[in-house]
Amino acid sequence: MLLYEDILTGDEMFSDAFPLKEVDGIVYEVDCQMIFFKEGDVDIGANPSAEEQEEALADGAVQVNNVVHSFRLQQTSFDKKTYLTYLKGYMKAIKAKLAETKPERVEAFEKSAATFAKKIVGNFKDFEFYTGESMNPEGMVALLNYREDGVTPYFTFWKDGTKEVKL
Repeated sequence: MLLYEDILTGDEMFSDAFPLKEVDGIVYEVDCQMIFFKEGDVDIGANPSAEEQEEALADGAVQVNNVVHSFRLQQTSFDKKTYLTYLKGYMKAIKAKLAETKPERVEAFEKSAATFAKKIVGNFKDFEFYTGESMNPEGMVALLNYREDGVTPYFTFWKDGTKEVKL
């Protein structure tokens, strides 16, 4: 199994246990879902029936996003101006890290990141924002959005802002 950590903070962000795909060579999209969680329960991965879901709610369970819950991501908020300021600083930090570790990747990163950032800004109102468990303001802010069906959630993580750790 591969765990993906934020290269700036070391926070665990997601793993390959969730369906993921690379988009435009710059980000990972990680599919997630809303699950019911009750303190002390063990999830064996089976899909509950509708009746079990109703019972879970009656027993004090809460509905949570499985990626948020599994990696203890912390919700945060931005207005467009503040996010652009954050993103500019974050991209500069990632570029510097790439210059140290993968200098051949810097040029492609700059071009692809600028293009993808425009997509984010163009759809800014559609996103929810999450930081890693440490809530370090220097780290990655993951973007939560919903597929075209309006129900299926997915996260967007900057590819160059993560490192793979084999477990």
